[in-house]
Amino acid sequence: MIDYLWIWSEMLIRWVHVIAGIAWIGSSFYFIALDLSLKPGKQLPDEAHGQAWQVHGGGFYNMVKYLVAPKRMPDELTWFKWEAYGTWISGMALMALVYYGVASLYMIDLEILDITEWQAVAISLAGIILGWAVYDGLCRSPLGRDDTMLAVAGFAFLVLLAYGYTQIFSARGAFMQMGVMIGTMMVANVLMVIIPGQSKVVAALKAGDTPDPAYGIRGKQRSLHNNYLTLPVIFVMLGGHYPMVFATAYSWIILALVLVIGCVIRHYYNTKHKGLPAPNWTWFVAAVLTVLAMFLSYAGAPQASYDEASYGRGAELHAHAVELVIERCSICHAEVPQWDGMAFAPKGILLENETQVIALVDEIFWQSAQSHAMPPGNVIWVEDEERAMLAAWRAAMRAGEIEDS
Repeated sequence: MIDYLWIWSEMLIRWVHVIAGIAWIGSSFYFIALDLSLKPGKQLPDEAHGQAWQVHGGGFYNMVKYLVAPKRMPDELTWFKWEAYGTWISGMALMALVYYGVASLYMIDLEILDITEWQAVAISLAGIILGWAVYDGLCRSPLGRDDTMLAVAGFAFLVLLAYGYTQIFSARGAFMQMGVMIGTMMVANVLMVIIPGQSKVVAALKAGDTPDPAYGIRGKQRSLHNNYLTLPVIFVMLGGHYPMVFATAYSWIILALVLVIGCVIRHYYNTKHKGLPAPNWTWFVAAVLTVLAMFLSYAGAPQASYDEASYGRGAELHAHAVELVIERCSICHAEVPQWDGMAFAPKGILLENETQVIALVDEIFWQSAQSHAMPPGNVIWVEDEERAMLAAWRAAMRAGEIEDS
């Protein structure tokens, strides 16, 4: 019963995370598109910046934007913040439940850095906080007055962090750390900059004072940053389930490419929302960079050749492969896992006998032969030559050589 409660807890938190993320991303994309589509109008109040007419759900909407605020505050004012907060809270809950809870498996790779579980968690949390502090400092520095230079500096900072984390955490841990850190920057933009600024504007209006337009300018800048970072963050969250993305020697370069891909795609749509000619070149750039990311994923896979003299062919190769998987993997993938702190087999996958191993030959290939995803952090040591043997075994299985032997 405890197993069911644990699995359901993870699933429900993940569900809430996705729901909150959809709500946040939806409102973010909508308001950026709305802001870019605003047009001047003769009938607008003097303090209004622009308007947009839209049709949806059988009705017409006239949206008017005020750079600071109208002279008179409306009776009801909707704040868009809880979607962001809900996304971060549920995301950190998942991080704690899945990664911090079993940090020895999912965050630590002793080949990279010999640290304890508590050290890994502390480094992760400190990195999240310091990442926001540096980013916020860049935005508030003189560099923040030039959006292009700020974007270049921010990109360089994120790529440097991505590489740095690969020197500290396991492949999976480093990749997910970047996703959580970027997501935290985005939520902190809402919590620490956008909402406080809007609150000060509202307070000034209620007091009869003239609000400082700097709050609106700063809030718009951070909102635009969130808009451009959304697609890369989504990729990281999905990429954490695909070993060929994160468990490669070039995962940090792949992340750098994804940052650019996400930004050029958003640039395409943002430009269209402005009513300007569509920059179709962005799709060519995105396609080229995607192909490059695929190549790096392949090039960064374990590099070793299959030693036929050691493992043989046919039945002998099959026996070596099955023995290796059961010996190294069943410590976790068992009805009763032997790994400390693990109550049930990850994802319910069992690898305790030949039948179970054969049924998962493709999964074993991607997780352990074409990447370093499994064992996590290589805690149960698997040599690259052994990974090459598993690749040869899978190829022989697909070619029908094992059944014929």
